Amino acid sequence: MTKHLDVATAPGHLIRRAQQIAVAIFAEHLAAADITPVQFAILNALRDTPDIDQVTLAKRVAFDPATSGSVIGRLEAKGWLSRQPHATDRRRKLLVITQQGVQALANMQAAVAQVQTQILAPLSLDEQKQFVALLGRLVAGHEAQ
Repeated sequence: MTKHLDVATAPGHLIRRAQQIAVAIFAEHLAAADITPVQFAILNALRDTPDIDQVTLAKRVAFDPATSGSVIGRLEAKGWLSRQPHATDRRRKLLVITQQGVQALANMQAAVAQVQTQILAPLSLDEQKQFVALLGRLVAGHEAQ
């Protein structure tokens, strides 16, 4: 007879719960900014790497390229990014963060820092460092496959 999995201690379940908690904390702190964690990641990627196309951007933030189109559309509607034609390939559109998007990101930095602090608050400082390092290794290990 096989032993039943205790969902409460299953890594997949715990990761999903941790993600739900992280998103809830993000939403709580950034409600006034009207932004999601994925939108924030996209704006950050555009600030750090301007003039990239949608597929490249989606890979950079580890998000489905098809779904990223609707997220990009919402950010464009807010005036936080724009689509520019590629210099040599008219079919390609490059994404550029606008000055309004740069300012919106700057306005959110303190709240996002508080989110990270609150997410890790149940852990000691040493545990926080270890946890983040282990999560990084977990993600990198799976991305390499």
